[in-house]
Amino acid sequence: MNFSVFLAGLATLLSLIVAIGAQNAFVLRQGFPDEHVLAVVLICALSDAVLITVGVTSFGGIVIRAPWLDPVLRWGGACFLAWYGATSFRSALRSTEALTAAGPAEKAALKEIVLTCLAITWLNPHVYLDTVFLMGAISTQFPGSGASFAAGAMMGSFVFFFALGYGAKRLKPIFAKPSAWRTFEAIIGLVMLSISFRLVAGA
Repeated sequence: MNFSVFLAGLATLLSLIVAIGAQNAFVLRQGFPDEHVLAVVLICALSDAVLITVGVTSFGGIVIRAPWLDPVLRWGGACFLAWYGATSFRSALRSTEALTAAGPAEKAALKEIVLTCLAITWLNPHVYLDTVFLMGAISTQFPGSGASFAAGAMMGSFVFFFALGYGAKRLKPIFAKPSAWRTFEAIIGLVMLSISFRLVAGA
């Protein structure tokens, strides 16, 4: 186990996953009323683990069969992350909104919550971009240490989703303040731009 690569995988995954999207918003909605939180966070984290494994183990083989794909995905990913970072900076400068949930989720059966979570997770194209393509591309910067990178990324996913799901009630009053949300957006912007630079530098 290469600990430095493990930390790199953990930090990279966390920087990609913190952005509030459909999946994270759903976790928050279940976390505020504390309804079926364990099932939701396990589905999200285990799904990430499967996709990360596919990205780290298969990306290299795909590149060997289609060598043109590596630079395309690397530069495409770098451009996407640069755009995302710029968007976050713009939001940090101009936004007057705060992070809110759409109110407490209505009481629903476990089966309904599980199916909804699976749909939000596996039908979201950004999940594949982050876990399979971007994580797969970044993992190629650590030849021979892909397992350590993947393990760190999986740990990051579990830490994030469990913290988000079970810490939702504590986060709600913090991110109800627009200034806290703007600071959060600025941090996301810095991280996204740094990853974009790493992708280009490794090309």
